Amino acid sequence: MPAEQHPHSTTGSAGSAGLAGLVAPAVESTGLYCEAVTVGGEPGERVLTVIVDRTEGTEGLDLDEIAAVTQAVSTALDAADDDLPELGTEPYQLEVSSPGVSRPLTEPRHWRRNVGRLVTVEVEPGTESAAVVTGRIESVDEDGVVLVPVRPGAKKGMPAKVGAPERHAYDRLGPAQVQVELTRGGIVASGEELNSEV
Repeated sequence: MPAEQHPHSTTGSAGSAGLAGLVAPAVESTGLYCEAVTVGGEPGERVLTVIVDRTEGTEGLDLDEIAAVTQAVSTALDAADDDLPELGTEPYQLEVSSPGVSRPLTEPRHWRRNVGRLVTVEVEPGTESAAVVTGRIESVDEDGVVLVPVRPGAKKGMPAKVGAPERHAYDRLGPAQVQVELTRGGIVASGEELNSEV
């Protein structure tokens, strides 16, 4: 994960929303989407974390793309004339990465990025008919997703049972979690590499 040390100082306190206003245009200039901007760490050892992703497609980000967006963000912050929200007068470390499979799927773009993968999601959360479903994302559009239910075999070692595709509107779904699938050859995330931790 590329990281750079920056001796920036700031007198503002607009918070990470203010930082996002500086960071997001730099990320978007590289053709990527700014998913989140957070500040963590202890005083004197602050870490500015920027999570980036594609808006379309299922392929992961490679190291060259992460390096390019890191440079773009670094340049934008350097050009801010040290007037950065939330970071105070301390130096900080910039870390840029992609989300990883641990990110819950809460937006249509998250679902689009994970077509073909196995997810677990609560359908109709907060209602009497609420149910947790595990299924593979078959397709995604503006209104919802089509999931192919996958249920474990009746006994250990037996193949999973695949059901008929089911369509769900986004407003009927809670946050979904991508499932890591184990194979004899190694670990995959629903047919692809774990992809997003660069």
